[in-house]
Amino acid sequence: MPIVESTYKPPYFFRNGHVSTVYSGLVRQVKGLIQERERITLPDEDFLDLDWSFSEEKTKKLIILLHGLEGNAQRPYMTGTAKLFNQNAMDAVSVNFRGCSGMDNLKYRSYHSGATEDLEAIINHIMLTKNYTHIYIKGISLGGNMALKYLGEREDIPEQIKAVIAVSVPCFLEGSAKKLHALENRLYHNRFKKHLVDRLQIKQQKFSDILSLKELNSINNLYDFDDVYTAKAHGFKDGADYYAQCSSLQFLPNIKIPTLIINALNDSFLSPECYPVKAAKQNPYLFLEMPKHGGHVGFIDKKNVYFNERKALDFALRNS
Repeated sequence: MPIVESTYKPPYFFRNGHVSTVYSGLVRQVKGLIQERERITLPDEDFLDLDWSFSEEKTKKLIILLHGLEGNAQRPYMTGTAKLFNQNAMDAVSVNFRGCSGMDNLKYRSYHSGATEDLEAIINHIMLTKNYTHIYIKGISLGGNMALKYLGEREDIPEQIKAVIAVSVPCFLEGSAKKLHALENRLYHNRFKKHLVDRLQIKQQKFSDILSLKELNSINNLYDFDDVYTAKAHGFKDGADYYAQCSSLQFLPNIKIPTLIINALNDSFLSPECYPVKAAKQNPYLFLEMPKHGGHVGFIDKKNVYFNERKALDFALRNS
């Protein structure tokens, strides 16, 4: 499809990508959303937690929300979307990936950008226990890459899934990793690394036969983390192999469900390859919107409802 011409115009102060990114991640608050937690057991006997919020009206429409790296179901970019969809007669289920709901998961493995087996398990659980006729998926950052990979790597997408929205997506993981290691992103990089290593320390204590203290202490950056933990815990040769196998970019030509990607041009986390213009032009199901502003998940708009949240709702309604 033709590239979507963006209409997003943020307040002047938030035209700076770093300002919009930091404000949205650390300052924004979304109030008034009530969530109910459900714990599900995965095929490998591990667990993850789903946080449900419901429309006041009975509905057969649902949006599944997938968070980003070291996020959870209570992040404003999750609760903001859930609240907006609830207000528009749709239920929402906000996923906490393995180990992200405030309790460490049982297995040595956890979550990663390409862990579509967990998304499949979530969808299968919903299909077996609920009665939704229209299901939408919205993924943010890492969650967006997972959603796109899920769509493009398999033929058997349930007919109830009507549309997917992916926001601030690092769909070329190697390029995004390089960007995160750049000087301008040092503060973000260090924050991510600290959170990841802090959680890995807990795993090291539980699985000292798999991960030694020496290996844990060798992690100086995110490349190291992916080599030492992400790759080995999830069946990849090394970090580079993980990036190559899990980047959603290679799966975009296979998508056959209406899909909208929103990646801001001033997102400091994204490399040029993360703007899949060629794939969007060649695939009639794939829509790509590239606002000039928005940073990384920082699409600040009126009344504390973000531009990407309104676009997600509009896209879902158009594909009902």
